[in-house]
Parts: sequence; structure tokens; C-alpha cells
Amino acid sequence: MADAPPTPTPLGRRAVLAQAWPIVVGQASVPLVGLVDTAVIGRTGDATALAAVALGGTIVNFALWTFGFLRMGMTGLTAQAHGRRDARETDVLLVRGLLMGIALGAGVMAVQVLVVPAALALMAGGEALHAAARRYVEARLLGAPAALGVYAMVGWLFGLARTRAALAIQLVLNLANVALCVLFVHALGWGVRGVGLATACADWLSLAVALAIVAPALRAARDPAVRDRAALRRLLTLNGDIMLRTLALLATFAWFANAGARGGATQLAAQQVLLQFVAVAAFVLDGFAFTAESRVGEAIGAGSRPALTRAIRLTGEFALAAGALFAGATLAFGDAAIALLTTSVPVASLARELLPLAALVAIVGVPAWMLDGIFIGATAGRILRNAAIVATALYIATDLALRPWGAQGAWTALLASYVWRAAALGRHLPALLAKGAREP
Repeated sequence: MADAPPTPTPLGRRAVLAQAWPIVVGQASVPLVGLVDTAVIGRTGDATALAAVALGGTIVNFALWTFGFLRMGMTGLTAQAHGRRDARETDVLLVRGLLMGIALGAGVMAVQVLVVPAALALMAGGEALHAAARRYVEARLLGAPAALGVYAMVGWLFGLARTRAALAIQLVLNLANVALCVLFVHALGWGVRGVGLATACADWLSLAVALAIVAPALRAARDPAVRDRAALRRLLTLNGDIMLRTLALLATFAWFANAGARGGATQLAAQQVLLQFVAVAAFVLDGFAFTAESRVGEAIGAGSRPALTRAIRLTGEFALAAGALFAGATLAFGDAAIALLTTSVPVASLARELLPLAALVAIVGVPAWMLDGIFIGATAGRILRNAAIVATALYIATDLALRPWGAQGAWTALLASYVWRAAALGRHLPALLAKGAREP
């Protein structure tokens, strides 16, 4: 008879914080890069340039986060292998993910000549805005192979709860990005193209650092299990579901960006300013969602239902508390932050008017973000895919219904999108708790 699966170490609040804080710090630095990019361009007083970074950023998010499964799928699968104490499969997963990421990134670079003009043609905005956005996107995608390779390595580190190592990679990426953005845009005057080049250069630097960190596990590249057909089929199926899930969610933000562009450069620029607050809240709160991914995956791999329920409860408690704090901080300090991000009076005025709606995202979004983490850890790709498609369809219907309200309607619809996603995922939670892990 086979040995009983090992039971994960009991999870406590101190352990959650120890695992989450490096993710929180690393994730917080991601939107800070966006803040610097926005401030460097925004303080030129050129609303078209600022809007171009917003529009171009939406296209880049589509191009790269379409392959966000490289991070998410790797975390869930690695955590489950770790829960089973299967060291060989853990290392082999890293090699599979890294090779897939670099290859997909090269593919993105190859097809951008066709994809970028088509994407811009689907979006509102004038000729000058589209030309500036294209310069940004073309420069940014030079780092695509490195960026997707890093996605896979960071996901693997998250799955092993090696969050401090992941933090080191993230900080190298983001600090280099900030320094190069200031150099290229402020000192050299390269405009929106300089913003994109700064991120691309930082991507390649972070890839080198990540490879050095995971080097011992890369010896598994010689293991024949890397080419195991059944394992590759499972990886591709999971990744395909997560890719469709990501495309559906990215469609939400593309629709939202287009709603801003439809209102003109001022509305789109104000929306870009406020999205920096949303990004700070989302990325930091994702620290607890990523912790849930790892702990849920480990519990399922070990077959421990108590560990599963405890992971969900403790990470959820921290996320709700942090969301409330961020909403309050956004309301308290939002006016001052807007003044730092743009010198355009019309943009700042509209941003201040919409600030309360942007602050609510930090609270309303928590259930959706946490449920994402739970089902990613469970590698429940089909559930994630279907929930995202349903939520996106409901969001678009909501936005169309609220279109007469202008910018306020667009932000209200965005808030509703988080409610739809949480509801679509939450209906599957009882089944996960019942079937996702057996009693040890």
C-alpha cells in the first residue's frame, strides 16, 4: 500500500505574513513603475503622450499577459508537486515553463508587425495618438522573450514559497525600469519610445538575475521527463484554459481603455492617472492571493482538507483588511498624488471627480482576486476560464447600459466587473472544499 501523502506544515498568521510580505513589496514596486512612467510623461504637460502610454500599455498587456499562464499555471503545478514532495517533477516543471516562455516571447516579437496596427485600428483615438502609442509598443515588446521567461521562473518560485528570491527579481526589474525611464525620457528626451525601451532593457536584466537564482534546478534540463507527453499535455491544457481566462479579463480592461478614449484624450489621461491607484491596490493585495495559490496548491498536493480551508480563511482575512486600508489611503492622499502625476488642469480635475470610485476598487475587488488565487492554486483551469468569460460578458453589458453616465458610468461598470467575477467563481467554492483535498 502506498504511503499516506505528507501533510503540509500547519499554517498560521505569522507564516502567511512571512510568505506574503516579499510578494507585497515586490508587487507594490510594479505599479510604482507605472507611477514613474506616468509622472515622467505627465509632467511634460502633453496629454496626447500620456494617453499614448495608456493606450499602448493596454496593447502590451494583451500581448504579454495573454501568456500570464506561465506564471499562474507554474505556481499551482509547482505547489502541488511540492505538496507531494516530488522534487524531480518540481525541477522539471521549471525547465518546461522557462523554455515555453522564451519561445512564446520570440513569437510575440515576430508577429507584432501585424498585430499592433490591427489592435490600434480597433481602438478609439486620432492619428497622432495611434502613432505615439505604436512607438511605445514596438519598443516595449523588444523585451518580450525575457519578460515571459521571468514569468515562468517567478511562478515557480511562488509555488515553492520562495518569495524573497522572487522579490529580488522583481526589484531588479522595477528599479532598473525606473532609472532607465528617467534617463531615456527626462534626460535624453526620447518620449514615449523611451518609456517602452526602459522596460524592455529592464526585462533582459531581470532575466539574467532570475537565471542565476534558479540555476541549480536548471540541471533538470537533461532529464527525459521534460519531454513527458502526458505531463506536457496536462500543462498545455491548463495553460490553454488560463490563457482564455486571461484574454477575457484583458478584454475587460481593453474595453475600459476604449471607453476612456471614446471620451477624448482628457478622459483617457485622467483614467490612466487613476489606474495607478487601482494598480497599487491590486498588485499589493495580490500578495495575499499569490500566497493563497501556493498554500492551496500545497494542501491539495498533500491531500489535506484542514490545510486547504485554513489557507483560504487566513489569506482572505489579511486581504480584506488590506483592501479597506488602501481604500482609505486613496481617499486621504489621492488629491496630492494626482497633483504629482499630472500638471494638466483638466486631467487633474476629472481625476479628482472620479477618485471615490477608483478607491472602491480596493474593497470590491478583494473577493475576485482571492478566488482567482484559490482556483489557480487548485489548477482549476476550466472554472477560471468559464468564470472570466461570463464576468467579461456581464461587464460589457453593464458598461453599455451605463454609457449615458459618461466617465462615472465607465468606472461604475468596472466596479461591477469585480462583483460578476467573484460571483462566477464563488459558486464553485463549496465543490472545491468538498473535493479538492481529502482528509489526511
